[in-house]
Amino acid sequence: MRKDAKNVADILCRHSKVTVVTHIDADGICAGAIASLALERAKIKCTVRFVKQLDPETVQSLKGHNGNMDNGGAEGNFIWFTDLGSGSLSMLEGLDCVIADHHTPSAGSDIPTVNPHLRGHSGATDLSGAGAAYLIARELDPANTDLSALAIVGAVGDLQDAANCKLVGLNREILEDGKRAGVLDSDIDIRYFGRETRPLYKMLQYSSDPIIPGVTADEKAAIALVADLGIPLKTGEDWRTWAMLDANERKAISSSIVLRLISHGFGHKAARRLIGEVYILAREQVGTPLRDAKEFATLLNSCGRHDKPEVGFRVCRGERGEGLSRAMSLLQDHRRSLVEGIQLVKEIGIRKRACIQHFNAGDGIEDTLVGVVAGMLLGSGEGGADPELPIIAFARSEDGKGLKVSARANRALVDRGLDLSIVMRTATATVGGSGGGHNVAAGGLIPEGTEEKFLEEVERMVRAQLKL
Repeated sequence: MRKDAKNVADILCRHSKVTVVTHIDADGICAGAIASLALERAKIKCTVRFVKQLDPETVQSLKGHNGNMDNGGAEGNFIWFTDLGSGSLSMLEGLDCVIADHHTPSAGSDIPTVNPHLRGHSGATDLSGAGAAYLIARELDPANTDLSALAIVGAVGDLQDAANCKLVGLNREILEDGKRAGVLDSDIDIRYFGRETRPLYKMLQYSSDPIIPGVTADEKAAIALVADLGIPLKTGEDWRTWAMLDANERKAISSSIVLRLISHGFGHKAARRLIGEVYILAREQVGTPLRDAKEFATLLNSCGRHDKPEVGFRVCRGERGEGLSRAMSLLQDHRRSLVEGIQLVKEIGIRKRACIQHFNAGDGIEDTLVGVVAGMLLGSGEGGADPELPIIAFARSEDGKGLKVSARANRALVDRGLDLSIVMRTATATVGGSGGGHNVAAGGLIPEGTEEKFLEEVERMVRAQLKL
């Protein structure tokens, strides 16, 4: 991997101007920020372009003759793809480019690439797109280890810590770089989202992985869990967060949750997922969403999902004034949209087949949010979602090009042989679409009217992978 990164870094240094093309999610935004900062420090002019996916139209615009990036062109620019590109290698032929990615590669190509899959590592747990960009940045200049903080935010945003309740593989090397640079720290703590900023009862109400039986999705029950332990929910007029609790209070709540899990038959495996490694950005202010890697990643996702990835990009690059305020506003919009999306699915219902479950949100959920909603439903069991079945979610593409498809599954199914990346790539192609991703989460685009044929192919493949 270091050799690959050194090769790409050497190629980048031979160019005076580079266009970074990156994805709009947290991992992609972090990757783009790492790339742009590393290039600027190397005195290489840089522009950044965010894309939802590399479809033929987007790639053709990159091959165009107009050098004005406002019009989609890239003439005279060397292109650095981050957090995408590996699944579109055939389309990229003819472009002068390099790739830093972690998605499963398509057919072989001569494009210089940093990708964990090419060196026997996992792109789902060992290295993210931001991590791949970081390896290159570190080769451009060893002093770029301060950018490791963004690489870890990208990895956590990509849920790379979920399988083992901690980061593993190459991500750990990056984590150690960050600790040595003084920009990162880690701790063993509860793994739920919102430790720094969410009122304690809200953190418990929206808990998942593991869900809290009788508490998840129930505000009154979440309040009662804390109150019954004699733990104050407020300090004066302010709601307390998990970060405000002392060690004994944290231990009491954690023990209560474990007892609930065991008594409801979830077993020790689920209970062990409650506590894990959490990642702290040491230079960020305590009590802000930038202090905790998971909350930072959610802030970035809210920007990308609402078509404002450049706002999160500016925050990654250090803007803490107007840019951060705008990002916080988008985070509130994001949370409202997710609540509304979950409510919509509850109303329209989730349809179940023998091996999969699915719903079609139509225009009711933005295509950039439907996968997040599907994952939340799967994790919480709300809306009748069955955690033991892969979930397929449809939403009409905002650009009118077809139906966005998002697929999610729990890791127990992946351990049994499920690979949604292969399923999405194959099933979308069957109906004239395109797709890919990771084994536990993948997506794609299909023509409207092909849903039934697509679902039949998905179910056939899931059945074969799981040997049902």
